[in-house]
Amino acid sequence: MGDPRVRERVLAAGWLVSLGVAAVAVLQWRAYVREVEQRAEDAERTRDEVARRRAVEERLRIARELHDSLTHSISVIKVQAGVAAHLARKRGEEPPPALLAIQEASTDAARELRSTLDVLRRDGEPNGNGLDRLTTLVERAEGAGVPVAVTVTGARRTLPAAVDEAAYRVVQEALTNVARHGGPGATATVRVALAARELVLEVDDDGRGSAGPPQAGHGLTGMRERVDALGGTLRAAPRDAGGFGVRVTLPLPGARPAADGAADLGTRPAADGAAAHDAAPDTVARS
Repeated sequence: MGDPRVRERVLAAGWLVSLGVAAVAVLQWRAYVREVEQRAEDAERTRDEVARRRAVEERLRIARELHDSLTHSISVIKVQAGVAAHLARKRGEEPPPALLAIQEASTDAARELRSTLDVLRRDGEPNGNGLDRLTTLVERAEGAGVPVAVTVTGARRTLPAAVDEAAYRVVQEALTNVARHGGPGATATVRVALAARELVLEVDDDGRGSAGPPQAGHGLTGMRERVDALGGTLRAAPRDAGGFGVRVTLPLPGARPAADGAADLGTRPAADGAAAHDAAPDTVARS
């Protein structure tokens, strides 16, 4: 080993071996890291799949419960109201407006329940209710004895499905509360304002409200949850002029002009009025 050339060759061989070992170690480390990352991704995917499966199972359970508990009852109400109206006409009498309202409301309830069950059994998609059915809500409220004036401003457009359905549900709940809490002679006003970046809904009433301190209920809670989920704002409180008011603002991401033939929201002459209180006298919720 005294020959310098032999020593240099040995050192060079040693360096080559060291480089080879280092390269193998790096490759093994990278393979280990990739394996760990793959395991983490697989575990995350498994957790997501388990969570998704559990969510689907829960939706199906809720759908079964709704079907078993409500479908039969609503069908019985619808059939009984239809029979009563038929018997009245058979006697040459005009069916009472309240009976016709029950028949219409039960028909709508059955349709919406079927739609909801279909959504639950699919993937939680919107069920097709939107502001194009605003006229139906107004007619239903008027059938319950609440005159409603509707004002729509702004350019018509196709709204995002989630926003459209949330707006429908807000108006539906507000008008329902007018009928429940507004008292005799209460009237309602619905205002829909379509701006470039937001949709504003206002439902006011001139009713007296319910007797005693109003209690928070599921209606306003559900309304707030829908609005919060879309990044909007909700204010529900008594009006200075009397009655109760609901004001909702929903952002409009990706809204586009409506195609020809899209349903018109319609406008009715304005009157003082409308929305009821399913919550405390002064409730303000902001997302």
